[in-house]
Amino acid sequence: MSLRVAVQMDPIETVNIAGDSSFALIEAAQKRGYTVFEYHVGSLTLDADDRLFAQCFPVTVRRVEGDHFAKGAPHRLDLGRDIDIVLMRQDPPFDMGYITATHLLERIGHETLVVNDPASVRNSPEKVMVLDFRRFMPPTLVTRSIDEVRRFMAEHGAIVVKPIHGNGGKAIFRVPESGENLSALFEVFNQMWPEPHMVQPFLPEVAEGDKRIVLIDGVVAGAINRIPGEGEFRSNLAAGGSAQPTTLTAREQEICDALGPVLKERGLVFVGIDVIGGKYLTEINVTSPTGIMAIDRFNGTDTPGMIWDAIEARFAVLSAN
Repeated sequence: MSLRVAVQMDPIETVNIAGDSSFALIEAAQKRGYTVFEYHVGSLTLDADDRLFAQCFPVTVRRVEGDHFAKGAPHRLDLGRDIDIVLMRQDPPFDMGYITATHLLERIGHETLVVNDPASVRNSPEKVMVLDFRRFMPPTLVTRSIDEVRRFMAEHGAIVVKPIHGNGGKAIFRVPESGENLSALFEVFNQMWPEPHMVQPFLPEVAEGDKRIVLIDGVVAGAINRIPGEGEFRSNLAAGGSAQPTTLTAREQEICDALGPVLKERGLVFVGIDVIGGKYLTEINVTSPTGIMAIDRFNGTDTPGMIWDAIEARFAVLSAN
């Protein structure tokens, strides 16, 4: 199958080819003979005829550190008529710019397959969709009120505070049971972010790893266990964590079985979920999930290929209609 793919991503110049999932997906697309373009969300334009355009650069990639891509001259492309697949792959912040882009991309859904589905991405932020599955989560508070946090700590002890629309382990803080620096921390959080923040008990099990499980069209494709770096409690690879091979516990499989049909129904083709201690679901990552290259290194699998297989199957259905 010959497809024209446009990848909405952060600048390709900045990607880490050893672990970047967008790079792996572009590389796999090339191997299938697809024509791939890169574009940045800031170039999206909805014209007076309700056509959605972007400034797209033809791009090829190669696994050469420091010389990992080549770009052609930009083309002004109609993402509905000129492109078969759009991959939404830029990292958050999940701000009004990001949300507006999902609204714009939603307008071409009858012509072009957008992965993940933009309406579902908009309605399923990492730390919000997960609240639909509280039965698998640790106790969780969403608030801007320091008084509510103090009540929560009186019951649960030490806590972790994180921005509700953060990513990559950024700005995640541990507050000891004593509440030391809680007031100062919440002052900063309330100044930095207008939305409420997520508060959960600190889980000592995180020292044994935070498992990233990748699901493709609702089916488990693989997993890695991410171990915090020395002196850290955050296990995100972007925050210095390291990856280990792993398998799923019975509880983790139960979580995936519950999530899978919902993810597939919502058009969330490529999703990464995070589970601590083999039982606590903490996030459902739908914007720009990572981890597939580490999974493939350990398991000898081809996760990008599985993702493209799922995308091709969905594109065939769209084309038939």
